[in-house]
Amino acid sequence: VISCPCALVVSIPLGFFGGIGRAAKQGVLVKGSNYLQALHEADTIVFDKTGTLTSGQFSVRSVAAANAFTADDVLMMAAMAESASSHPIARSIVAAYGSDIDPREIESLEELSGLGVKARWREKDIVVGSQRLLERSGIDVITKDDQPGVHVAVNQGYAGFIELADQPKKGASPAVQALKAMGMKVIMLTGDARRNASGVGRDLGITDVRSELLPHQKVEALEQIMTEKKGKGKVVFVGDGINDAPALARAHAGVAMGALGSQAAIETADVVLMTDDPRSVVEALNTARRTNRVVWQNIGFAFAVKLLILILGAWGMATLWEAVFADVGVTILAVLNSTRIITSKKQMPSRMM
Repeated sequence: VISCPCALVVSIPLGFFGGIGRAAKQGVLVKGSNYLQALHEADTIVFDKTGTLTSGQFSVRSVAAANAFTADDVLMMAAMAESASSHPIARSIVAAYGSDIDPREIESLEELSGLGVKARWREKDIVVGSQRLLERSGIDVITKDDQPGVHVAVNQGYAGFIELADQPKKGASPAVQALKAMGMKVIMLTGDARRNASGVGRDLGITDVRSELLPHQKVEALEQIMTEKKGKGKVVFVGDGINDAPALARAHAGVAMGALGSQAAIETADVVLMTDDPRSVVEALNTARRTNRVVWQNIGFAFAVKLLILILGAWGMATLWEAVFADVGVTILAVLNSTRIITSKKQMPSRMM
């Protein structure tokens, strides 16, 4: 009876079950106990920028026209090309245009991940995207000093530049500071221009910022981080867009923003945040750490009690009732200890408010 491993067998899965349940109450969907363990072992958090640390809800700040085009022409052409895209930049341009768009007028559309879009509308070939995309298309670009935005070209001629504004989320800076206080290394990866990315990193207190990355380059950068890092700690990637799906799959644990995230990112991720608040990442890590403590408490308590009763039994000082307690009693206590993870009240550190 004393040697029955029931308490040990029950305590570990119940502990993780409690941790996953508590995370769910906090709006964090963890898809398995192994991912909760990976969060506990994490020492490096890699963030995507747009939609993760920043709002992802761009607004058109200004439109600069070039050559024979007007600002209204530039905005209209860009809206036509972006009308079928779900990217936050595309949605902001279409919203700024404000008029109805007939999708039947779009003769062809090609969305280039991390670069922009190419479309044909009313016999006009439109290119909307980064400077890199226009240059690859053989179009001379009038630069805008690395301001956040997109370039527009029509029929191989430069049409103008749409400047966009995107602000850090309210909870981004407190989340970064809390992660640093937990001993985490925080890194930001983005496809944005270096100047804009550095500014966001500076505002949030992130010193390791890697910019102008295409989706496949984000994966390469993530692999480099995982290869070069010291120690046995895990690397967690946090993103939201369809472009982040490969990086989410490659990290030890991929965390997707469920509120604004794309379906591909949510399906690929190991952990899904049901809000778009970066502070949920901190809550998920705290839950993972607490779960690990409870699991080890259960294991330690079960071993200690069984060892004590075993020694007493060897000396003839333990009765059958003590043996039953070492089995059933310890199992019940392990179950009750595991439920503490779920029933405890949610507490957010004051520095994250």
